[in-house]
Amino acid sequence: MTIKVIMDTDPGIDDAAALTMAINDPEIDLKLVTTVAGNVTVDKTTKNAQKIVRFFNADVPVAAGAQQPLIKEFEDAARIHGESGMPGYDFPEDLPKPLDMTAVEALRKYIMESDEKITLVPTGSYTNIALLFSQYPEVKDNIERIVAMGGALGKGNMTSAAEFNVFTDPDAAKIVYNAGIPIVMIGLDITMKALLTPDSLAKLENMNRTGKMLHDIISNDGDKSEAGSAMHDVNTIFYLLHPEAIKTEDMWVDVVTDGPAIGETVGDIRGAYHDGKINTKVAVDIDAAAFNKWFLEEISKIAD
Repeated sequence: MTIKVIMDTDPGIDDAAALTMAINDPEIDLKLVTTVAGNVTVDKTTKNAQKIVRFFNADVPVAAGAQQPLIKEFEDAARIHGESGMPGYDFPEDLPKPLDMTAVEALRKYIMESDEKITLVPTGSYTNIALLFSQYPEVKDNIERIVAMGGALGKGNMTSAAEFNVFTDPDAAKIVYNAGIPIVMIGLDITMKALLTPDSLAKLENMNRTGKMLHDIISNDGDKSEAGSAMHDVNTIFYLLHPEAIKTEDMWVDVVTDGPAIGETVGDIRGAYHDGKINTKVAVDIDAAAFNKWFLEEISKIAD
């Protein structure tokens, strides 16, 4: 059986790699891609999503979404992902047009018309999802779960407390975490462990056309160190396909929406403050070697 997935995303280099996996893995049925302002502005994230869809000639619709957060002022990550959001490779320019409807309308349509419950995979800020739940709460009944990249129990990557996706629109994140839908938090606690190693990156270059494309854009990623490149968003797809490689803990997660800790995801790790209630499976550990092995195997299977 395939997993019916909708990705809400802000490509972005690691988002592009996550889309690559979702489009090509036979166990995933990618029904829709919606875009949001995040790594770069929404016009650029939409174009980048279209580039990936076009690269694979995939029959996956794209709908453009929110241009800015619900309340907070927008702050992008072009310093990490470059001005275009996806530099380093010359993609085709004959791109398919996005749907003639907003991301929220498209999300409602595809969720409500699905004959099976949808798994939502947000890998950017959660603005579109929060607007969807606020405007069309009936969609919740046809959502299996949310597997969201974002958050951290420890140190952030945008501030000392906050991870970028949640920091970008903390008010939206709070709505999503309080929506009553099962949610898996794929945060920095594992994504900074499952780095794509320099050796893995080097192997991509001569693997095939897809490997070359990913090698070239990942090589331009500012989110890397000597240990490797952070493939944050790809971990959502890895979790969907190989949950056994990721350890999770159940807890209640609150989102801070103001003050110096704005965007922090606060896990009630002792179960002390919410009467034993939980709203999140938080990913806390990962088999990094298995992630690298899987990443290369997935790309090697994609025909030129």
